[in-house]
Amino acid sequence: MKKVLLSLLAVILLAAYTSAQDIPARPNPPKLVNDLAGVMSASQVQYLESKLRHFHDTTSNQIVVLTVNSLNGYDKADFAYRVGEQWHVGQKKFDNGMVLLVKPKHGNRDHGQAYIAVGYGLEPVIPDAIARRIVDNEMIPYFKNNNYFKGIDKATTILMEMAAGEISAKGYNKATEGSPWTAVLPFVIFIIIFLLIRGSNAKRYSMGHSGTSFWTAMMLGSMLGGSSGFGGGSSFGGGSFGGGGGGFSGFGGGSFGGGGAGGSW
Repeated sequence: MKKVLLSLLAVILLAAYTSAQDIPARPNPPKLVNDLAGVMSASQVQYLESKLRHFHDTTSNQIVVLTVNSLNGYDKADFAYRVGEQWHVGQKKFDNGMVLLVKPKHGNRDHGQAYIAVGYGLEPVIPDAIARRIVDNEMIPYFKNNNYFKGIDKATTILMEMAAGEISAKGYNKATEGSPWTAVLPFVIFIIIFLLIRGSNAKRYSMGHSGTSFWTAMMLGSMLGGSSGFGGGSSFGGGSFGGGGGGFSGFGGGSFGGGGAGGSW
């Protein structure tokens, strides 16, 4: 009986050790941006690292970005939660950590995967439905074009704004939800362009080339050149955050309980 118990204990310990080995080790020295899949340039990684360090220094919230080439058999949600737990992302008192996980798409062999795991303390301000919308709206459209940096940059900006209270889940949801005008807007713009060009051509005989085409272009630029992005005016959404040289103090022991969502492409 004793041998059976010892054998069972050995199997359990081996399984736990193997599971830990399947998850990337916590970086030493600690880093917030860990591009293990190599989908970003060194300057892009440095920019994101400085951005997320600045956010941590000013709010105590922590966002870890991790890209990997394989999930080692795990579901993307399970993988992201294990990273959050084993790396102790966030502060122990507040559980205010997030893990932004990306597994790139490799040709036609498999699907790309993305997931945002949210610590206990941030679940009220970043609900699962909003995490899913951020993945779908801010990340995957860029990932489909292999622009991983842009998708990660936009997603982290939104997450930072929400965690800091600059925008609410309701506000983001309202700003990004579909509108009945979306389907007809291109047709309306086409009609306006047609009428402007037609009017411009009709006046050429009496006005010559007096700049009508210039004002037409200005009006079209005003209609078509507006920004549809979200979060451009935030204190976290752009600009310089320094060179990233100051040391990151490390992870504080945060916990994760299943909050978050993801998607694939």
